[in-house]
Amino acid sequence: QVQVVESGGGLVQPGGSLRLSCAASRSLFSLVAVGWYRQAPGNERELVATITNGNTTKYEDSVKGRFTISGDNAKNTVYLQMNGLKPEDTAVYYCKAPGSAWGQGTQVTVSS
Repeated sequence: QVQVVESGGGLVQPGGSLRLSCAASRSLFSLVAVGWYRQAPGNERELVATITNGNTTKYEDSVKGRFTISGDNAKNTVYLQMNGLKPEDTAVYYCKAPGSAWGQGTQVTVSS
């Protein structure tokens, strides 16, 4: 089973930036796609962005133009660059690939 480990969360002011990392235990080439999800308290987990092994990307409407998903095949790592952060982006962020278990996630808090 593919293992993933998320990191890079933290506390940031509105308008700030963070870069999240998702380290996978297998080559990104072997994964069909990797997705970043988030879950805020009291909300369902939602898909934020995906990247395929052909580098096709998709974004949830509320993050388009602010978030960028990318992959580093040499490091088996997928990143989520988040710019222009808003308080409503506050959530635990998870990454997942087909066949992987959910990781522990990384907390992102946007607050002044």
